[in-house]
Amino acid sequence: MAAYDQFNDEMLLPLIADGDETAFTALYNRYCPKINAYLNRTTKIPEIAEELTYDIFTGLWTGRDLLPDIRNVNAFLFKVAYNKAMDFFRLAANRQRLQAVVASRMPHPVTTSNADEKLLEAETKRILQEAIDHLSPQRRKVFIMHRELGMSHEQIALALSLSPETVKTTMSKALKSMRAFLQQHGVDSIILLYYLLSGK
Repeated sequence: MAAYDQFNDEMLLPLIADGDETAFTALYNRYCPKINAYLNRTTKIPEIAEELTYDIFTGLWTGRDLLPDIRNVNAFLFKVAYNKAMDFFRLAANRQRLQAVVASRMPHPVTTSNADEKLLEAETKRILQEAIDHLSPQRRKVFIMHRELGMSHEQIALALSLSPETVKTTMSKALKSMRAFLQQHGVDSIILLYYLLSGK
């Protein structure tokens, strides 16, 4: 671990993409306190901040094949954290009890989006759905089971009578295929990682 602590982000990302858990731990230790502190300041609810932080780094590991595409890890993670916080406020707005808790802790109302942002988000989702539909039946099934249903590689392997390694390889190929599809349609492939981390 000590050696990895000396690595910069650009050196860690390819290692993490290859499944190096020690390299991921080094990145986690570097950014987790910052992201958690930011989310704590933003949501004003420590328990929510902790849960959102956990979601971000869990998603980061899930989408590790795409990490080498990131040019600025700090900016990327804070953008994801901001999006997570906004998602939380949207959820709170639709749930009366949660809204009351948030309102009691927020000095000013938070604006979550404008019309242009909503239009862009809708278009991005449309293209992402096309990328999913473009996958082969097997890759699409594995991707949906993992991404939409939240199943682990082991659970998917059991359900489909496959080995966990086959599921892992299939998921990796699905992500690469989707990344290529997005690039062909002029969409930055980093959007795919945002999608994996967004919880939407």
